Amino acid sequence: MESMDTSLRIGTYEIASRLIVGTGKYPSLEIMRAAHDASGTSMITVAIRRINLDDPTGKTMLDYIDRTKYTILPNTAGCYTAKDAVLTAQLARELLGTDLIKLEVIGDPHTLYPDTVETIAAAKELVADGFTVLPYIVDDPTACKRLEDVGCAAVMPLGAPIGSGLGICNPYSISIIKERASVPVIVDAGVGTASDAAIAMELGVDAVLMNTGIAAASDPVMMAQAMRLAVESGRLAFLAGRMEKRLYANASSPMQGLIATAKRA
Repeated sequence: MESMDTSLRIGTYEIASRLIVGTGKYPSLEIMRAAHDASGTSMITVAIRRINLDDPTGKTMLDYIDRTKYTILPNTAGCYTAKDAVLTAQLARELLGTDLIKLEVIGDPHTLYPDTVETIAAAKELVADGFTVLPYIVDDPTACKRLEDVGCAAVMPLGAPIGSGLGICNPYSISIIKERASVPVIVDAGVGTASDAAIAMELGVDAVLMNTGIAAASDPVMMAQAMRLAVESGRLAFLAGRMEKRLYANASSPMQGLIATAKRA
């Protein structure tokens, strides 16, 4: 177990915060910006297909993100084929001047579960094209291993369906994925509250990505701060190493000395 923490490295990028946040579903762009500040994040993901370039005010979501402070992680949300995802990634590279891409290829519009076959196909093509690929994928150790093998810089298994807030539904799969991976493992989707984030980090994953858990809270800015503290405390707990679980009680204070004292009395 590590005794000291280090920053998160994804490909050639060094990320100071282990909390990555999104940009959708906020009551306003001003609240979004305030929540980003409160979260302490250093990486923000943006859905390229949802940026309105025709806003009459002349502003887009990108105008509310300080790119000198945050690393932008464009994503391919809304894509249902590998072809569409690759084209969206190429558009993101032209628009933002970055090789980073969060790859999403959805297979089911109701559950928003990713299409594993199409995701792997898109990842292979994007890696060959020089992208730093972070794929959203099911919590399947085999799928994650295949994505790592094609050259992805990280793997991003879901904790639960996107926007569900159900938390970490299968911690055992996440643990296996982390145990076998030689690239960062980032839990993506399903985190609903601070305890979910802490649980994910206590499993040993390298980071957590969330959007709705913050944006849909009654007070997004306060929740962003809570998520920041949860990720930090969960990481520290993992590094510290939790106590062994036992079936029976084990007294915190030794009993032998107490018994001897009672006999002498």
